[in-house]
Amino acid sequence: MTDDPYLIVGLGNPGPKYAPTRHNAGFEILKLLAERAGSRFKAHKGHADVAEGRLSGTRVVLAKPMTFMNLSGSPTSSVANFFKIPVEQIIVVHDELDLPFGGLRVKRGGGDGGHNGLKSLTSCLGSKEYLRVRFGIGRPPGRQDPADYVLKEFTPVERKELPLLYDRAADAVESLLTHGLERTQASFNS
Repeated sequence: MTDDPYLIVGLGNPGPKYAPTRHNAGFEILKLLAERAGSRFKAHKGHADVAEGRLSGTRVVLAKPMTFMNLSGSPTSSVANFFKIPVEQIIVVHDELDLPFGGLRVKRGGGDGGHNGLKSLTSCLGSKEYLRVRFGIGRPPGRQDPADYVLKEFTPVERKELPLLYDRAADAVESLLTHGLERTQASFNS
């Protein structure tokens, strides 16, 4: 049992209007992790809602940036600095267009793939070497603009599957804490 905390950041957009959208998968998975840790989110300086607790015996700080997605880096950096958490111990949970709906990929580092939340994080953290739990939302149908698609709600059929899929993504986060990257990738990358 370590006492060096991990920072787990869920990406999304604040407010009820955005809550059910594809872009808010990170927020929804973080809510689930807070429940597992027996913790509640509270406003924190630096424009983030923060919950502290333990997951799988590891001290964690859960953060939801309360800026819009494309400005997530500043609140994340602020929370990381406040709790003195190095970038190697930051796990970012986010929606991913390049994975089919419900697909899951865990990795460290990499590009932003046009994801403005990741672009902001990398810029403000000064590194791309944070861990990522990428939750697949699929590609937009036809010629729909990806920027519009991510702000749409999941379909009724998809919504039925979400609880199970979010649960699996939360399990992947906990696996990173207990088993590390390679074992988690072997178990969860689909």
